[in-house]
Amino acid sequence: MLRVLHSVSNMARAGIETMLMNYYREIDRSRIQFDFLANKPVPGEYDDEIRAMGGRVFVSPGLNPLVFPKYKRYVADLLRQNPDIRILHAHNEAMGYYALQSAKDAGLRVRIAHAHNTKIIRDYKYPLKMVCKQLLPGAATDYWSCGRDAGIYYYGKKRWNESGFILHNAIDLSRFTFRREARERLRQLHGLEHSFVIGHVGRFNVQKNHERLLDIFAAVAKTVPEARLALIGTGELEQAVKEKAGALQLGDRVLFLGQMADVSEWYMAMDCFVLPSLFEGLPVVGIEAQATGLPCFFSDRVTDEVLLSPEARRVSLDADDAAWAEEILAVRGRETDRTLGADTVRRAGYDIRTEARKLLERYIRMAERAYPPTRP
Repeated sequence: MLRVLHSVSNMARAGIETMLMNYYREIDRSRIQFDFLANKPVPGEYDDEIRAMGGRVFVSPGLNPLVFPKYKRYVADLLRQNPDIRILHAHNEAMGYYALQSAKDAGLRVRIAHAHNTKIIRDYKYPLKMVCKQLLPGAATDYWSCGRDAGIYYYGKKRWNESGFILHNAIDLSRFTFRREARERLRQLHGLEHSFVIGHVGRFNVQKNHERLLDIFAAVAKTVPEARLALIGTGELEQAVKEKAGALQLGDRVLFLGQMADVSEWYMAMDCFVLPSLFEGLPVVGIEAQATGLPCFFSDRVTDEVLLSPEARRVSLDADDAAWAEEILAVRGRETDRTLGADTVRRAGYDIRTEARKLLERYIRMAERAYPPTRP
């Protein structure tokens, strides 16, 4: 059996990790198994499910230049002890260089770099990440991405046009097809029967731009007192966002719903979805929201590749809050057939059942080219 080792931060419930689990649940595990190289020593919510499906979670010494020699030895030992691992698939953005170079030095012949974003956050690791970004292509054999813009950002236009491959952030459409009974039940449970519900799903971090989202929502709430903002996720900036909601006197109108194993019914309960991110590759949440037929508003910093549905549009982050509010309120009370969303997403190539079969065959072809069968 062919095993693919995915290099990740850890298997927490977040966008990249959810995308991987979508594929892992659907792929034919009698032919391929996934293992995970976790580079943070923190257990992930998906770890138990991974082990139940036959996968393994290995915890590395960490992505730190001070322990790079130790990291390389760890990866070499791991590959030597598990010769059925024939592919390394790195999802750590620029920092994926560590896993890819270590696997290259250990002699692994198939090494996939996978771009998931169109920008690197300027934090204290920014200089290191920019160096790793420059080294990344030389450590990989294959250049994958969630979309065109992320691929160009990480690998350069020439390399991307010559050899880039897009793996769609596909989803289980059976879960995200709109169901009116689910919408009405959840809205009644939370007292939202007469509310205009604006939704957002994402980690509370700089990239997702929650503070601007609150400003936009405040502009909506001035016109529509029954408006509510549903925020799903957790993260390091959650407390700061709660404090700002209080300062804007929005405390009772903003629902902090926390982390969820299944967000599908909340999309159905929403009236529109707003993602004013500072940058994105191709967000899984955008695909999920469109599959449930929601009107979606993305910032212009989100790649235009996310626009699968006629109900989706981009709004400039340079536009003021009133302009955003006007766009959002234009869909209030408008009747559409939300059951059409799933077919729209399916036609665009984001049905996990189809895409998992394609991924299986691609992995197998790559492994067979790199490791041709020995003839007797």
